[in-house]
Amino acid sequence: MGAYIVRRLLLIVPTLLGIMLLNFVIVQAAPGGPVEQILAQIQGLDVEATARVGGDAGSEARTSQGRQPGQGGSSSGAQPVGSYRGAQGLDPEFIAQLEKQFGFDKPAHERFLLMLGNYARFDFGDSFFRDRAVIDLVLDKMPVSISLGLWTTLLVYLISIPLGIAKAVRDGSRFDAASSVVVVIGNAIPGFLFAILLIVLFSGGRYLDWFPLRGLVSEDWETLDWAARIRDYFWHITLPVVSMVIGGFAGLTMLTKNSFLDEINKQYVMTARAKGLSERRVLYGHVFRNAMLIVIAGFPSAFIGILFTGALLTEIIFSLDGLGLLGFEAAINRDYPVMFGTLYFFTLLGLLLNLAGDLMYVAIDPRIDFERREG
Repeated sequence: MGAYIVRRLLLIVPTLLGIMLLNFVIVQAAPGGPVEQILAQIQGLDVEATARVGGDAGSEARTSQGRQPGQGGSSSGAQPVGSYRGAQGLDPEFIAQLEKQFGFDKPAHERFLLMLGNYARFDFGDSFFRDRAVIDLVLDKMPVSISLGLWTTLLVYLISIPLGIAKAVRDGSRFDAASSVVVVIGNAIPGFLFAILLIVLFSGGRYLDWFPLRGLVSEDWETLDWAARIRDYFWHITLPVVSMVIGGFAGLTMLTKNSFLDEINKQYVMTARAKGLSERRVLYGHVFRNAMLIVIAGFPSAFIGILFTGALLTEIIFSLDGLGLLGFEAAINRDYPVMFGTLYFFTLLGLLLNLAGDLMYVAIDPRIDFERREG
């Protein structure tokens, strides 16, 4: 098993490089980089962009002629900077200084190699428009996204596994048919629509005003005692987590049911029943471990999926300042250090969690031998 782990760890390096290179190339083709946005703001051509970046980016650019070249810049990569639409009438030296300030005065391949060298040391640079280190931004937003991802994943598993087992045992019954209607509804309607419905019903949208609409905790959270802090935390996170659970339990429920049905119909189960074992003993003593292998071992990848993809719209709808909202704003504002820094960090984390999923397979069923299968 040790050799397999080493090979997987070594495979992470080219995989990570390939993902970063592909995204870097895509960004080169995307118009509207940070320099273009600042130039548009200076000339009054992009009012919305000015509002998005907080209002000071344009003034920062206007005073950047008095800075040292390259001060505060980053080499996190962006589209090639040459001619800009709407830049007519501006001093070419000022534009060149902006390019150097943001690190865009180098060829694309040099920027990419410099970026990889910095990221290998976990130096993600500074945000273009927030004047903070990327790693500090990620650490500030992490509690919100981890709260959403962890509680959603746990609740999805606690609901889906018992429900899937019950549907498999009662396959074809009225319970199976009735619960299938709920599963189909949960699978057909996106989680963000449930989020909007919950706001309308329970967050002062139109009917009841039971839950808050913004933030992970109240503004006076620091002044509360520990018991009140816990209540306040769960009070704020209830609706976002419920909306994500409703939108995510359907797939795992059907996976659990189909896995159990597949095992129940196998020969060893019929043999165990023929020996006179009780149905409970057959189900939980023989079927459960084999059927739950794929479900439980997929926990790391399910968590990473919910954490970095499923929470994006939920964070936006409930005004939760987490990683999803951070990535969305970085993409809108072309904040390339944040985009590439978070991409690198979370891709690396996802690859490591995939390896953890393989190790969970072995922990649940020691008969699995990845080294022999690879050989």
